[in-house]
Amino acid sequence: MNINRNGYYDRLPMYAPVNDTHLYFPHLMTPRSLPQTRRSRPRFPLKPRSGLSVLLYVLPLSLLLLLLGFYLYEPHVELAFYSRTWTQDQILPVPTLSTCFDSARVHPAYNLTDGLYGPRRTEVQAGMALRLGVDCYNFAGTIQPAPRTSNEHISAEQRTQYHTYWRNDLAPFGPRQEWMLKSFFATQHVPSSRLILWSNGPLPPNEILTKYLRRFPDSFALQVVDIPALAQGTALAGSPLLVQKDSKAWVDGDLIRLLLLWNYGGVWVDMDSLLTRSLEPLLEHEFVTQWDCYDKLYQPLNGALMRFKSHSPYLCEAFHLMTTSTPPRAGSTDWGSLLYMKLWRGLAASGIPPFKILPFCFSDARSCRLDNRLPDPFVSDGDRGNKMGVWNGAMQVGGRLDRVLHKQIFGVHLHNQWEKPYPAGGWVERLLLRGYDEELE
Repeated sequence: MNINRNGYYDRLPMYAPVNDTHLYFPHLMTPRSLPQTRRSRPRFPLKPRSGLSVLLYVLPLSLLLLLLGFYLYEPHVELAFYSRTWTQDQILPVPTLSTCFDSARVHPAYNLTDGLYGPRRTEVQAGMALRLGVDCYNFAGTIQPAPRTSNEHISAEQRTQYHTYWRNDLAPFGPRQEWMLKSFFATQHVPSSRLILWSNGPLPPNEILTKYLRRFPDSFALQVVDIPALAQGTALAGSPLLVQKDSKAWVDGDLIRLLLLWNYGGVWVDMDSLLTRSLEPLLEHEFVTQWDCYDKLYQPLNGALMRFKSHSPYLCEAFHLMTTSTPPRAGSTDWGSLLYMKLWRGLAASGIPPFKILPFCFSDARSCRLDNRLPDPFVSDGDRGNKMGVWNGAMQVGGRLDRVLHKQIFGVHLHNQWEKPYPAGGWVERLLLRGYDEELE
């Protein structure tokens, strides 16, 4: 109702009484009779039906784009959470070494000058990550053996000692474990090599082991590990670490392999490995192995394939770090890797040339990106996981993969997957297992 020329209000509410007082004396109007304005509702960007539209159309479209991205691109996402207290206590501090490299303390069997500064024929460290394409494989191919000048008989004690380990209470030593023995005797120079199969107790009578003992009497032996005896003369003598039952990975892993190498020298090879060519070109160096191609910040190294000389001061310092560092966490896998990293940092900080680090592909080429890692040994060749990158169409005898196995890398680490069979007719059988049998025949 347009009755107010002074602009106080344009109309009266339906329920307000209309009389002369309201018309001529608006300042006397009661609160009930004041004109009411309609409150505007809050505006939302999406109506309820719009939210439903997001669920019905936008969300499926986003999922479709995400799947397309996974098809066109190879995402690499790795999340790891480390306690800051743990890293500040165990990782960041540089450990203080003992006096193992003092000339007066070095064992007479170890040539300190040659061990640290002696000339070498080959170089096993590339100085870069070797992540691109087949760079790591190509670099491995540059390490070739020197021409052999003599084949005269070498006594068992003079041969290069190779050590491996099988628990007598873990599982019977059967055909699956025999493949490691076959790979060794088919690829290594037998007249100058000796493989010792260690165990935590006498291995039961076994036709497989008896066969190799008879065929290679100077190059194969069975031995029982006596940890307290092996630790005599080291910083670990009498240490409770020798019988730490809550960390079998420590006792059955790096503790045994380091004690064996300290006493006998040579090369450690994990039992779950298949050797593909002679390790001789590597033996002029003392080394451990890179864990994988991802350069893990806190776990960069492993000892699945490692080489140290008898009474090496590197091992002496490793025993010192074992006794002065926090014991490994129960059930963890940081025992060896953390130890080798601490030792490397301590050596470098003390001005001592550290041991060498073999690139990942030398023995563990399965641990890298899909486009440049070895095909999965436990799936058929037709599986998509075995059709990636440079291996596509190159898995036959004489093909790219065959050359990588026998001319470049030195072994394949299988990571204790004993329960998985090799597929019949797969690349492992075709390119490795058949070749072992033919060579041994």
